[in-house]
Amino acid sequence: MITPRTAGQCGQADYGWLQARYTFSFGHYFDPELLGFDALRVLNQELITAGAAFQPRTYPRVDILNIVLQGQAEYRDSEGRHLHAGCGDAVLLSAQPGISYSEHNPGQTPLTRLQLWLDVCPSRDNPPIQHIGRSHESLSLMASPDGANGSMQLRQQAWIRHVDLPAGEQLTLPLLANNAYLQSINGRMDIQRQTADTLHLDCGDGAFIQQESSVIIRAVTAARALLIDLARQ
Repeated sequence: MITPRTAGQCGQADYGWLQARYTFSFGHYFDPELLGFDALRVLNQELITAGAAFQPRTYPRVDILNIVLQGQAEYRDSEGRHLHAGCGDAVLLSAQPGISYSEHNPGQTPLTRLQLWLDVCPSRDNPPIQHIGRSHESLSLMASPDGANGSMQLRQQAWIRHVDLPAGEQLTLPLLANNAYLQSINGRMDIQRQTADTLHLDCGDGAFIQQESSVIIRAVTAARALLIDLARQ
């Protein structure tokens, strides 16, 4: 089963220095039917104005994945770690109790990023900060439970794949778990089960995928997306 979640259905926020779109309940936006999806707790797209910052704050014990779509970002924690990320980079923060984290846009242009939170398995412990650059392959593994193929390592049975297709190209992707979420980053694409009607996704749209063994993704225009496979332990 594939169920769309369009950008227009998402929660919205505009604080002047921060503009945000929330796939699931977050901050002031609350929908009791959308508190997350399996281990995926948060999926936000946020635009942060030049020079603005999130002040230091603590988080629940979650993995926080930030993908920089435009601009640049700096991340710091209260133990002195510091990381700079540019356009196309992905940063994974393994949030821990008692440690605070801050984020700053040091550039002269807006910072646009995707942010995901995933629940973690209590018994797992990973490097505090992980960082990879953008892959330009059609399909690449961005994060996984075991850090396979140079991916960042998650504290959860989840796999995050980056899809980057030119117009007209398609991929048939086997799914790695019972649940998955597809998030369009930019462009237009079609998603289809093996024997079902086609669902059209525009920039910012998403789709819940449940109890499917594979999906077909076809780029109508040049398109990027994240495919998040979820198998909560």
